[in-house]
Amino acid sequence: MGGGVGGLIAAKNLAQLHPSVDVTLIEKSPTYVSNFNANLYIGGLITFDEISHTYDQLVASSPIKLIRQRAAAIDRKKKQVSLASGEALAYDRLVLSPGVDLRYDSIPGWGAEFEDLMPHAWKGGRQIALLKLRLDAVEDGGTIVVLAPPNPYACPPGPYERVSMMAHALRAAGKRNCKIIVLDPKESFSMQGLFEEGWESHYPGMIQWIDASIYETIQSVDPKTNTVVTGFDTYRNAALVNVIPAQVAAAIARDAGLVDETGYCPIEAATMRSMIDPDIYALGDACLGGDMPKSAYAASSQAKVAAAAIATDLLGKPPASNSYESVCWSEIERDDAVKYASRYELRDAEIRLAASTVSQMGETAELRKANQQEKFRWNQTLVADMFS
Repeated sequence: MGGGVGGLIAAKNLAQLHPSVDVTLIEKSPTYVSNFNANLYIGGLITFDEISHTYDQLVASSPIKLIRQRAAAIDRKKKQVSLASGEALAYDRLVLSPGVDLRYDSIPGWGAEFEDLMPHAWKGGRQIALLKLRLDAVEDGGTIVVLAPPNPYACPPGPYERVSMMAHALRAAGKRNCKIIVLDPKESFSMQGLFEEGWESHYPGMIQWIDASIYETIQSVDPKTNTVVTGFDTYRNAALVNVIPAQVAAAIARDAGLVDETGYCPIEAATMRSMIDPDIYALGDACLGGDMPKSAYAASSQAKVAAAAIATDLLGKPPASNSYESVCWSEIERDDAVKYASRYELRDAEIRLAASTVSQMGETAELRKANQQEKFRWNQTLVADMFS
């Protein structure tokens, strides 16, 4: 369930490696728009077509059965998934990779009815295109306010890569007098020193990051006037307000009782099996992955572990050795990408960080460009793994 990275990689691994298993993929959207490259589109480095992918080639070349409908509910007792049409699908094992939902009530004054006035662009191609359109309309000298999310959320460096790409797009358009204010409820963020070094180098004076120890709280927003009121200051008539709210596992997981008090799905670390229902495996942004970040790379790694565990569970295949990895690349400027690579191990029944490497401040332009090229190659490989 879910045609993103986790769902597709799990489905393809099961269908290709274990052809005796009947695999059905449930995904309502005809096109997948990759959030993990959306910031590059917002920055003008790639086109919208380059982050948009259909399932046509997958259907033509794979035994996977694709159902283009919304999954309405999970009946865990009957082991069925109800579709929007009213049809019910029986399952032996369910792979749940639905992503996250946005907590529209986490920002006072903002809600789903205002997401076009103050876009989030954190889910769905339409929102991503809208944010790009609104960014391009900002006039020179305008102020952009970005409300960063609290932990945990999908793609830890994502908001800060987005800010970088906003600044790139503005500068490329000759709008050097714009300001970007980042209001962040966290005391720090992923690869903060690297981003701040890059901002000072590429966009001096354009980006200001402010944490809650200074602005205190977001007291309210007014989408009609693009005003943000904090405990410290009021930002009136902003040219653009990008609200990235708090997040939880998608509603279908919550409604099925598959989440704990965190709002995410607890899993058995060795297999990605739900701690609440042994017939369900939860992946990607919707699960509690221990020390693993909520990233596309992590979801792909988890999907392969889950597929191997299901083959052991259903077919008696020898258990595979688990390998959890994640790499997050972030573009600060064209040909200037930083990365955080990490490997994880099972420890005390949890997924724990075993080793990591991170870009260093003051690296050469050649190394940063090599990071960017590495990200491009990974993206090509991932897209091929998912859709061909």
